[in-house]
Amino acid sequence: MRRDSIFYKLFQQSPTLLFELLTNPPKNAQNYRFDSVAVKEPKFEIDGVFLPPESAGAGIVYFCEVQFQKDEQLYERVFAESSLYFYRNRVRFSDWQAVIIYPSRSIEQSDIHPHRGLLNSAQMHRVYLNELGDIRQLPLWVALMVLTTVESEQAPQEARYLLERTSQEVPEGASRAIIEIITTIMVYKFENLSRAEAESMLGITLKETRVYREIKEEGREEGREEGREEGREEGRDEGRREEAANLIIRLLTKRFGELSGEMRSPLFDLPLPVLEDLSEALLDFTSLADLPTWLEAVGN
Repeated sequence: MRRDSIFYKLFQQSPTLLFELLTNPPKNAQNYRFDSVAVKEPKFEIDGVFLPPESAGAGIVYFCEVQFQKDEQLYERVFAESSLYFYRNRVRFSDWQAVIIYPSRSIEQSDIHPHRGLLNSAQMHRVYLNELGDIRQLPLWVALMVLTTVESEQAPQEARYLLERTSQEVPEGASRAIIEIITTIMVYKFENLSRAEAESMLGITLKETRVYREIKEEGREEGREEGREEGREEGRDEGRREEAANLIIRLLTKRFGELSGEMRSPLFDLPLPVLEDLSEALLDFTSLADLPTWLEAVGN
């Protein structure tokens, strides 16, 4: 499961979610903006940054890392990126803090001795999702984060509970984003389910959700029904490529404004590995003009 993208979607929908995990959130947490930034010379890419409102003067910038795989140099990288970005933007911020989100303590870097000072300070926050408590007792947005760690046997029951809770607690106009996220989590947990099986599991019509259209589950289901294994694989690959292309378009639109049809179309023809490279490279783009230049450089 691509948990990092799911978590960043959560943060985009609800930037205040990060501060629900902290003991002492900033007073103006409601006004923070979630973004991704790039730091050059040397090149660093920071995917999760919470920026204080510019109208409030110099505030605290929060760096967030979602880590579901063991990385024995995670803290070296996080502290280097955070310190360099803070250095280059010192006039904008009064302080910085870092938040690392783990599924459990077992994923944390083994050798933390060199960083004991920062790790034990109020500047560093380590969150272990499996220690937050009963998923049904948590705030709704925090519960969505914990759902990514729930075992497959228990996940359908908890997902249905969260869907029901969403319908009761969230206004209809705002509930769509939460339903999309729950659907995304479950589709990635159970990739081999047909649409009918997934609908039965969650008690909703997945065909109506954007995420289901994006990963082309209908195409995969048709391949299953017709017994065409090759067609099913092609449908799955096509769905992943389309999802990756749509994500890139959303990221570029957020940073630089609406893309023309001429710029959008070639993206859907790119192989998945090229799209994955582009999703990283675009963090260094300074304008939309960098897109055709990059595509030309990679021979597409």
